Amino acid sequence: MIEIRVNELLGGHGKTFYWLAKETGISHTTLWRLKKGKALGINFDTLEKLCDALKCQTGEVLALADGKKGDKNRQTRKKKK
Repeated sequence: MIEIRVNELLGGHGKTFYWLAKETGISHTTLWRLKKGKALGINFDTLEKLCDALKCQTGEVLALADGKKGDKNRQTRKKKK
């Protein structure tokens, strides 16, 4: 599973979600979904805005999670094939 590391990056910069929403024009709802792992995807425009505001690279925003949820889904998909 891929996770969006918005919280970690904000904490490292001492910034808030409110600041990020205002700086990027990304809605609070979208940022909340990214933060909580509820988003089904992220478009390149949103990713670019996050990187510009947080002065980082895409690899710092996206991370491959070691969670069991992602592993379980992968196993289920393999069995169905």
